[in-house]
Amino acid sequence: MEKEIEVKFLEINKADLVKKLHALGAKDKGEFLLDQTIIYDPQLKWKQENKFIRLRKYGNETKITYKEADSTIDGTQEIEFEIEDYEKARDLFEKIGFIPFRREQKKRQTFDFDGVTVDIDTWPKVPTYVELEGGSEEILKKAAHDLGFDWSKAVFDHAGAIIKKYGIDVINLKWFTFDRIE
Repeated sequence: MEKEIEVKFLEINKADLVKKLHALGAKDKGEFLLDQTIIYDPQLKWKQENKFIRLRKYGNETKITYKEADSTIDGTQEIEFEIEDYEKARDLFEKIGFIPFRREQKKRQTFDFDGVTVDIDTWPKVPTYVELEGGSEEILKKAAHDLGFDWSKAVFDHAGAIIKKYGIDVINLKWFTFDRIE
């Protein structure tokens, strides 16, 4: 499994950040609607352990990811690979007893900036935040500084924990999309 090294900064001004990234020469990889299904184990133990399988469609890509999420800069582990058919993968997991539990959507604009992936994420009913992902804590600290973020305000929580900070118990929802929250 790969270890993710990432940090988030909450409640950012997206327009200002995009302008700054362009001015600093970051490569804009575009903005996409990410449509994803979160899948748990048959006993739903993963739900409480911050483990899940994610099927995700965005742009022309479809991926399966297994994640073990943790609230540290380098604590999240994942296995991710591309697949061809989102619906067939979803059906397969359902047939073998894994539970397609929640449908989610978010808008994401991605930049490459000095070896750091900058993802600007907008979820339904949650203020936009930015995630920086790179090869080391030092690289992330430099990118955060260059982009004007205060490291003392860095957040290392996974998306579910961030969403919960805004009063949305996403882990128990079946739908968390721009047109449906239940």
